[in-house]
Amino acid sequence: MSGSVLTTVMNIQDSVFLDIVSRSSSRFELWKKLLNATNAKTIAEVGVWKGDFAKQVLEHCDTIEKYFMIDPWATLPDWNKPFNVDSKTFDDVYAEAMNKTAFASEKCVVLRGRTKDVIQQIPDHSLDFAYIDGDHTLRGIVIDLIKLFPKMKENGLIAGDDFMPNPWQHDIRFEPTLVCPFSIYFAEAMNLPIVALPFNQFLTQKKSDSTFSFQDLTGMYGDVSLNKLFINRETL
Repeated sequence: MSGSVLTTVMNIQDSVFLDIVSRSSSRFELWKKLLNATNAKTIAEVGVWKGDFAKQVLEHCDTIEKYFMIDPWATLPDWNKPFNVDSKTFDDVYAEAMNKTAFASEKCVVLRGRTKDVIQQIPDHSLDFAYIDGDHTLRGIVIDLIKLFPKMKENGLIAGDDFMPNPWQHDIRFEPTLVCPFSIYFAEAMNLPIVALPFNQFLTQKKSDSTFSFQDLTGMYGDVSLNKLFINRETL
């Protein structure tokens, strides 16, 4: 990856970013180090589930002042994924998430609902960092990226989980996971740099004077066309 692209994405020295990536042993460690390096203050997470990511970040990133937690925690009739569990289970999952983050409750703003229904409660141009770990379907990642983008500050970072080279993350009875390649197409449409990172993560940055580029630090994304991706279904 060229130094100019890394500087554009991170707004910190290239060697710092590469060191963060190379020395991280999990996605949790990767984002904790990145958030500390960038002194992020206002964060939104889409798809909180049991609160594990929020707990890790809130425990280890002292600069955080506000943390928006976006998740329906509800059975959705039009979401065909394995985590679409029954209402009782979702209530238990919600309670677990609240318990895990109770130590930082004064920083947390819980938005229980779908992104498109609760996003207006986040001011425009207010977020330093957004992490998308929602429903991962094509519909889901389209809505999450489009709705979050106006909420980002200039130079704000948007990252996400389940950036998978194979869309069939679950049994083929379920909808495919299309965080990849849609995130790349979104970055291209908005003239943003985007980076594929270890642990099936992606990172892009809202920057008004940037140009599109896709850089792969993993070597896993040589061909992200849907034609290539959907061939993988034949082997399942």
